[in-house]
Amino acid sequence: MGLSEHRVEAVVAVSDLERARRFYEGGLGLAPGADEEGGIHYTCGEGTRVFVYLSPEHAGTSGATIAGWFVDDLDAEMAGMAARGVEFEHYDGPVATDERGVFDAGRFRAAWVKDPDGNTLALTEVTSS
Repeated sequence: MGLSEHRVEAVVAVSDLERARRFYEGGLGLAPGADEEGGIHYTCGEGTRVFVYLSPEHAGTSGATIAGWFVDDLDAEMAGMAARGVEFEHYDGPVATDERGVFDAGRFRAAWVKDPDGNTLALTEVTSS
């Protein structure tokens, strides 16, 4: 049996758990699940989860996207998050985004946000192209 047959959980290090809670719940709209000492589990689709935990020495140290959600309607998700105060990243490099922060690759569209510690999170909509 390989790991491909098991569920996986994204794990996000933060420096301030209450500040992170305000972002993940208030900004992203995640519902809190079980609290553990030093962390919070957020249950997402199909039994997947994100675990946000207190680790100031590791918070925001990855320069890459650390977690991502596949969404059915990127525009609607972005509008809801923007209404809750979330700002989207803008990139000029190989992954260039438009004025709203959307990268359109034809077969998928994506947008990125950073949590208060600078952890990068993605939203991706698979398109029919």
